[in-house]
Amino acid sequence: MAKRIIGPMPLIRKDRPSPLTRIMKGRHSSLDVLFERSYSMKMGEFTGLRRRFYFLTQPDMINRILASDVDLYPKSDLMGTVLHQILGNGIFVSNGETWKKQRRMMNPAFEFARISEVFPLMMDSANEMKARLDAVADGREVQIDFEMAHVTADIIFRTIFSEPLPRDEAEIIFNAFNHYQELAYIHGVWNMAGLPQALSIPRLRAIRHARNIRGPLARMVRKRFELLQTNPENPPQDILSSLISARDNDGSRFSEKELVDQIAVMFLAGHETSASALSWALYLISRDRDVQDRMHAETELAFGGEGGFSPRNFKFLKLTRDVFRETLRLYPPVSVVPRDITVPEMMRDKNVKKGSAIFISLWLLHRHRDIWKNPDMFDPDRFSREDEKEAIRSAYMPFSQGPRVCLGASFALQESAIILSMIARHYEILPVEDHVPKPVARLTLRSENGIRVRLRKR
Repeated sequence: MAKRIIGPMPLIRKDRPSPLTRIMKGRHSSLDVLFERSYSMKMGEFTGLRRRFYFLTQPDMINRILASDVDLYPKSDLMGTVLHQILGNGIFVSNGETWKKQRRMMNPAFEFARISEVFPLMMDSANEMKARLDAVADGREVQIDFEMAHVTADIIFRTIFSEPLPRDEAEIIFNAFNHYQELAYIHGVWNMAGLPQALSIPRLRAIRHARNIRGPLARMVRKRFELLQTNPENPPQDILSSLISARDNDGSRFSEKELVDQIAVMFLAGHETSASALSWALYLISRDRDVQDRMHAETELAFGGEGGFSPRNFKFLKLTRDVFRETLRLYPPVSVVPRDITVPEMMRDKNVKKGSAIFISLWLLHRHRDIWKNPDMFDPDRFSREDEKEAIRSAYMPFSQGPRVCLGASFALQESAIILSMIARHYEILPVEDHVPKPVARLTLRSENGIRVRLRKR
């Protein structure tokens, strides 16, 4: 087997930092509070001013919280305070009967998002991405995280609205979310510490950036309602039309504000997480020539037949899919899944009180020293090996699991296979010397200093 690489890691302290140090360091990124023993622990705890927080990496307990006893562990209110300005009370942050109603009403929209329906839209976006990359594929540095944000946002924009996303709007949204998640994350730490929300300056600053993300989506929803008033007989066949026509069991429908909430969830979840993983994947394969050459070979099979690439050709892209899956293991875009504790109980040897919060750390779970072989190594072939099957079955959950598993998982896997295979087929992906991305985990896992590669046409 060819030598594998170890991707960028945060600085791992050997000693356990004090609570005050953890608060101060945690303001920057949730990865900064980790220390060496974090990667082998099953449960840890941290005490704030008003409540206690637990970090969990034990697979059977995680399965119980996310799947078996899900009603006892709702999404943490920490999520709502951090994401409310963008997502409102959308399906990603809602709980209880509100969430169940939203889920029922949104199912038809995800029926539309089946690969047979969206494949042409994905290919159109990927071909336009290729045209943009052709113009810079001469060995120069490319800010690949922005390019991935653009193509994935364009795909979900077309799927929701039946329109492409202009590059200037893509850039505004990319920059706005960069600023927003940094400020919103700091506000979340402020909230964890039990400080008054009204005094949180980061929250007030984050609202301005949220408008730059939510505003264009609200305008598109309003534009559709105006179109329906003038031409109600022939609406576009897309996700927005499905949501507008959705009815719950009692006949109720989404209000215009609720539509914007759900569209914001689908737009951000449908491109931000995929863009993060695709960017890390391209960095990793730029450093692993063996994997890159094998990917190129299988793309020739997928694209080279009569009629070009079609949904039936996904079967040729096994390694490409495994590259994306392995990237999701190493760099899960949502690296922490927070839940609230609604009943007191014993977890391991700890008396967990009602009102506490528990953080399921996918970053630690996916790199746990007692679960994975060579946990920090980029090794897409682990998904084909017998000795890794148990780890994958019990401890691999980049899309969460249980009733609240990500509805867009299949969508993300399909678009990633198209994007990665198109890039691997047409370009050599080369490293930028001395550039090492610095992973930071806030609302999503990104690189603090961007992700850059060099592209050269094959």
